[in-house]
Amino acid sequence: MAMEILVMRGANRADCLRKITEKYGIHFTLGREKVISSRGFFGIGKREEVELEFYVSPQRSAQATLGGAMNKERQVVGLSQSAQFPGDDSTLDFAEAKKKVLAAAGRDPDRIMKAAAQSRREESEGRSEKHALLEKLAKIEQKLESGLEQKHPTLARMEELLRLNDFSDGYSRRLLERARRELPLEILDNFDLAQDRLLEWIGESISTFRIPERAPRKHGERHCARIMIVVGPAGVGKTTTIAKLAAIYGFENISRPRPILSVRVITIDSFRIGAQHQIEGFTKIIEIPVSFIDNHMDLQKEIDLYKEVTDLIIVDTTGRSPKDARGLGEMKQILDACGTKAEVHLALAAGTKTADMTYMMQQFEPFNYCAVLLTKLDETRRVGNVISALAEKDKPVSYVTNGQGVPRDIRKAEVVQFLINLEEFRVDRGALEKRFPSAENDSFQWS
Repeated sequence: MAMEILVMRGANRADCLRKITEKYGIHFTLGREKVISSRGFFGIGKREEVELEFYVSPQRSAQATLGGAMNKERQVVGLSQSAQFPGDDSTLDFAEAKKKVLAAAGRDPDRIMKAAAQSRREESEGRSEKHALLEKLAKIEQKLESGLEQKHPTLARMEELLRLNDFSDGYSRRLLERARRELPLEILDNFDLAQDRLLEWIGESISTFRIPERAPRKHGERHCARIMIVVGPAGVGKTTTIAKLAAIYGFENISRPRPILSVRVITIDSFRIGAQHQIEGFTKIIEIPVSFIDNHMDLQKEIDLYKEVTDLIIVDTTGRSPKDARGLGEMKQILDACGTKAEVHLALAAGTKTADMTYMMQQFEPFNYCAVLLTKLDETRRVGNVISALAEKDKPVSYVTNGQGVPRDIRKAEVVQFLINLEEFRVDRGALEKRFPSAENDSFQWS
């Protein structure tokens, strides 16, 4: 008789074995093992299950047959307790009655009794063996789930590198789980190859904002200006960053000539002492006009007045604490005058802790910002916090500033720029630039 191939699915091999043993006992033979994957979050996160094919051994079938014989025996014995035979007016001795009933049924009582005893012994031994196997599987499963298994040295070094660079625990855990799943032993045994793969995965988690480019308008040509709003908490360097952006797009650099765009700066930062003086000083040096507005109606008039004769309008805002819900709400009401097509960039300092950065990103969500503008990269040694927060909130990064110089200390964000700032990683910049190239119109650099 052909054996039926069965399939059991579980979280891992140990889980499958436990389920098979509980349902079919210990007499089975394993066949093909298959890993089934499904895609999960950032990503970085896949879910895997194991599928085992098996069939039940003949010993299991024999045991089932003997068990059936025992059941039949019990049924016959039950009848014997009340049966009386012809010519006998008294109740028979139980053991003798059982033999006579079995004989009357045409069965060999000695053979059935021996088979039943053998079945009981095998069943008892089977339960003991099954119990021992289940205990062993439970211990293995517990060991795997609690992470007590010995780590491969490469995984331990990866974990240390991620911790050194201030990556969040959740981000690090997802990368390490991916390494356990996807890296074969030959790569794990070569730390340089494993580290290159880890660096590539980090790069894949970084998203950059594609900056819309527009050539200067021709004489008499009319088109709507690009409107760029910079929001963020106080002290992150928004005003200096806006001066850099205005200079980049409106000032021709001798070392790298480029078309000059028509740029105008509007500031609604009328609360901070010295704010108007600061932005006015910057824009005067680079000869870019600036307007000072403090309400929704005037801002809308200013936008309508210049949007068809200017290439780029940059709006500076008041630095607000992410806890100041009322102040953030008032500022958003003013900025709504810029229209729904305006780009909102959230300025955050690179040295901010991951938890604080994530909180700020959450609190500024009502502004519907399209990207994060990272400031003060030169003031921190590690960027894992930034990468972790951006990945968790699924936000791209648009610009990066790394100094106070106007306009040289700003550039459009590139994936490679973050990767080369990771400490103690072996970085092959040429290979990374091939893997993560920048679009030609998405890069500029000032000497």
